[in-house]
Amino acid sequence: MGRGVARRVRIKDLLAGAREGDPVEVTGWVKTSRFSKNVSFVHVFDGSSTQTVQVILDPGLAEQYGRELAVSAAVRIHGRWKASPGAEQALEVVAERVEIVGPSDATAYPIQRTKKGPMSLETLRGYGQFRPRTNTFQSVFRVRNALSDEIHRFFQSRGFLWIHTPILTSSDAEGAGELFQVSTTRAAEGEDPKISFFGKPVYLTVSGQLEVEAFAEAFTDVYTFGPTFRAENSNTARHAAEFWMIEPEIAFADLDDLLALAEEFIREVALGTIARTTDDFAFFDERIEKGVVDAVTRTVQQPFARITYTEAQEILARSGKSFEYPIGWGSSLQAEHERYLAEEHVKGPVFVTDYPIEQKAFYMRVNDDQKTVAATDLLVPRIGEIIGGSQREERLDVLEAQMRKRGMDPAHLAHYLDLRRFGSVPHGGFGLGLERMLMWMTGMQNIRDVLPHPRTPGNAA
Repeated sequence: MGRGVARRVRIKDLLAGAREGDPVEVTGWVKTSRFSKNVSFVHVFDGSSTQTVQVILDPGLAEQYGRELAVSAAVRIHGRWKASPGAEQALEVVAERVEIVGPSDATAYPIQRTKKGPMSLETLRGYGQFRPRTNTFQSVFRVRNALSDEIHRFFQSRGFLWIHTPILTSSDAEGAGELFQVSTTRAAEGEDPKISFFGKPVYLTVSGQLEVEAFAEAFTDVYTFGPTFRAENSNTARHAAEFWMIEPEIAFADLDDLLALAEEFIREVALGTIARTTDDFAFFDERIEKGVVDAVTRTVQQPFARITYTEAQEILARSGKSFEYPIGWGSSLQAEHERYLAEEHVKGPVFVTDYPIEQKAFYMRVNDDQKTVAATDLLVPRIGEIIGGSQREERLDVLEAQMRKRGMDPAHLAHYLDLRRFGSVPHGGFGLGLERMLMWMTGMQNIRDVLPHPRTPGNAA
């Protein structure tokens, strides 16, 4: 048997188990430092918590390591816990030995606090390699991690199967044509590099829905959770070329079943994430958007309202508001309309259902009125649409007719139509953008600031 290797202990766990007089080893990066004749100290972080460990240095250590204990230097410090006279934490570490694991030149380090205060989030986007070390992005990505885990916990606890749908696909699930086409760097002489590898055009996926439906009609309850791509040349705060989607699909289900699942999902996942990362949400509440935690908590604790698209248009018409985009039956609900419905009319989450056929994808189930489909969008305050979904069209003849009306060749989706030929059942699902939910919960205003490495028009660094 090999000898066990002593693992470092995370700062979060060090602080939880600290006792005065105990020896301790702190590893991490220097957040701040201060050196003077009377007192010298550094604050060390390691990403496990909003808290840092305050390390006190005697004059000898301060003189020896003062210049090296610069912002963002990686350190390993041995010492003992001691009662702290300050109010920030009960115990601090008195250093006995200092090791500089990775030096940092404070004069050249690009992430600096200026006389006007911290660097703006927009400026930090230019330093993707360093912004994870800042307070804001430390909290963002701890919450993103907890939110992702809560999503898996929600579905796994209910017996859903996680299906890894392909990133490379030959189909356009949304029908919008905003796709990234994949090509090889080399092709045989005379071959088109865009089709030579697979023998037909292939794209980065916009949704795993068309593929996961086959598994829903075999395992009943399934979900996808992975990256998706949209070639939409948009520079708004809500759009990115690469983002993560959660897409449950359930068999033997109608639209009402979907609404019930979506409401339970949003409520449980939001409350579970907040409960797991209370310190981070306290940071968002204080630094990003005042009252955001209470607003989200109150929002999900109330029953979600339900209105039809037709009722939504009537509400907008009666509102007396002057909207930038047109309203009326047949008009698309824009972000300003969605926010009015959620923020001012309902003052909470609202499902809008039964949209005009022309506004939605070919696979959505046609209602008996032959004018609308069994689709839904969930609207929430501050964000607007956060979920989009539908009952799927399970009737072969109706689905084929809808495809032909839109100029689609049914032969191109023969595998999809086969699901309607052999054991078809009512089924449906919805999609949730992880980043949009993260923005709603934290108060972050731009999708670029909740993605680890945002991919937007002109930016793939």
